[in-house]
Amino acid sequence: MMSALDTRAAGRRSPGTPPATHPEPRAARRQSSWQRFKRDRFLLLLGLPGVLAVLLFHYIPLIGDIIAFKDYRPYLTIWESAWTGLSNFGVIFNGDPAFLNALKNTLIISLLQIVLVFPVPIGLALLLNSLLGERIKRFVQSILYLPHFMSWVIVVALFQQMLGNAGVYNTWAGSHGLPTLHIIGNTHLFYVLITSQVIWKDAGWSTIIFLAAISRVDLELLEAVAVDGGGRLRQLWHVTLPAIRSVIVLLLILKLGDVLTVGFEQIFLQQAPVGQQASEVLDTYVYNHGIVDGDWGAAAAVGLVKGLVGAALVLTANKVAHLFGERGVYASW
Repeated sequence: MMSALDTRAAGRRSPGTPPATHPEPRAARRQSSWQRFKRDRFLLLLGLPGVLAVLLFHYIPLIGDIIAFKDYRPYLTIWESAWTGLSNFGVIFNGDPAFLNALKNTLIISLLQIVLVFPVPIGLALLLNSLLGERIKRFVQSILYLPHFMSWVIVVALFQQMLGNAGVYNTWAGSHGLPTLHIIGNTHLFYVLITSQVIWKDAGWSTIIFLAAISRVDLELLEAVAVDGGGRLRQLWHVTLPAIRSVIVLLLILKLGDVLTVGFEQIFLQQAPVGQQASEVLDTYVYNHGIVDGDWGAAAAVGLVKGLVGAALVLTANKVAHLFGERGVYASW
């Protein structure tokens, strides 16, 4: 009896109460593919050139990786070249000394760039964010961004003109009786030279992403830390860095994907003074043994394995990021 009265009372509406609205079925709310295409047609058209460029220069050339399994000859087509199976991968699995030397140099340079180069844009972004004057900040940013727009030919030429044996510094030091510096062509300082060039050229440009992430930090949290007596270091450690942690993790994952790619142009332009033993990396190994020496199959095999290792590192690092609660490059399924 009571349940019937309760049901009847629940069905009554007080005056002025709007009638209950029932949510639309999910199928009714879901738009068709054609409707979504019409809605987003302008965005899709804007993204079409980028998609075509990626397909044309990144995916279609993957067909050429088949020469890693063939005895490729340039005067024959890819399909007419003899099939050799996995014999071209012997330089990797059998431990070719030239390949192992290139792999060692690549890993050392990559480790230096991750440990020394990757944190520099973060520190620069934090320093730029602390500048009070907007004009000063823009002036400093313009100076830091400028080297990024120079090609590696210009950057290497500038370093040679400044630090070469007949460069500006050594010429000035010699004329004043000061000791000269042998940097360009010094095999012991080659890693230091490569790392410093990357920092000078790209560190300023990389601050753009971190500055954008810092701009989204909640100012109320910073004020709360300041009210509690926390200085700039505590605000940085407890508010700013946790707020941009996801961006740092994302860029670190992408950096790990390029761990075996350390810059062909930069190293190739400076390989002659120091020799291949000290400067050969996987990218220059592919060029020297594939195009110069004509061992196309082995060079393609090395490039294919390098790409597969990079993809595996991205997937592994992304999975580790999920374990620590970060989204990474993509969310877990």
